[in-house]
Amino acid sequence: MGAWDLLLTGLVLLFGLCGVLVPGVPGSWLVWAAVLWWALKDPQAVAWWVLVGATVVLFLSQVIRWALPPRRLREGGVDARLLRYAGGGSFAGFVVLPVIGAIPGFLAGVYVHERIRLGRRGEARAAVRTVMRSGGWSLLTELFTCQLIAAAWLGAVFFG
Repeated sequence: MGAWDLLLTGLVLLFGLCGVLVPGVPGSWLVWAAVLWWALKDPQAVAWWVLVGATVVLFLSQVIRWALPPRRLREGGVDARLLRYAGGGSFAGFVVLPVIGAIPGFLAGVYVHERIRLGRRGEARAAVRTVMRSGGWSLLTELFTCQLIAAAWLGAVFFG
């Protein structure tokens, strides 16, 4: 597989990761489609194993999301800026503390946004609970799943 194909796959993965945070964009499907395209263009065993793993992880993510309360982010006071803070925090946490850091990073991003917006620590913590109850857990589940798939793809490209 050529460098341009890998770059295009990486861009679609990145677009899918950002798409998770944008309502109405099927981010997880874009991430899966990028891995599928990569596996079809580069038919090696590692590519197929990453595709199988991505499919299983996305299926489990969907099952978990069906068990969580439905997303009502607008009702919970979630705006685009909060989603950017949460996504940035999740990405930073994923990089600083590999894999498991995405969860506290997401929560920290929401907290920082609410602390800036509201000003008080207690009100910010209450706002974080409200955001997470109004669909934040579902969003975090989908984002974390897509980050795992993207990390597996990066690992396969560089080390596989």
